[in-house]
Amino acid sequence: MPFQKLKPQVEAILENKKLSVEHRLTQVCELLQENVPYYDWVGFYFKNGDRDELKLHSFAGEPTDHTIIPFGKGICGQVAVSNKNFVVPDVKAQNNYIACSIYVKAEIVVPLFLNGENIGQIDIDSHTEDPFSHEDEVFLEWVNKKVAEVLEVGS
Repeated sequence: MPFQKLKPQVEAILENKKLSVEHRLTQVCELLQENVPYYDWVGFYFKNGDRDELKLHSFAGEPTDHTIIPFGKGICGQVAVSNKNFVVPDVKAQNNYIACSIYVKAEIVVPLFLNGENIGQIDIDSHTEDPFSHEDEVFLEWVNKKVAEVLEVGS
């Protein structure tokens, strides 16, 4: 796994105050998508103001029509309600799944907390069946912690 190698690169991107937070998050998405072979789409969704929905902010991969996701709908919407990681080894086995692409076979969504509140999540789609391990979860939790530190400074 390239995760240990990616950590300093993620930190360097997030610490670059010359770029907007949104630009930095896009660069993190691109870094992960380009360096983890089974990360085919990587995006950050955030709570959309005071609405019970998520809004897509930064991503890398094919454009998606799913820029707004109601809480409870799809994997992302379920994570917004449960506040827990959701690893889906086979999206076809999920009855509350929103298909973004016919090529997506698996998905992992990890909530992003700021001051104990779930404010968003990182969402990763894979064209590979059942690719995600515990190491993916731990790494993505670490990424979200680093992103939260940047968001906290910016708020």
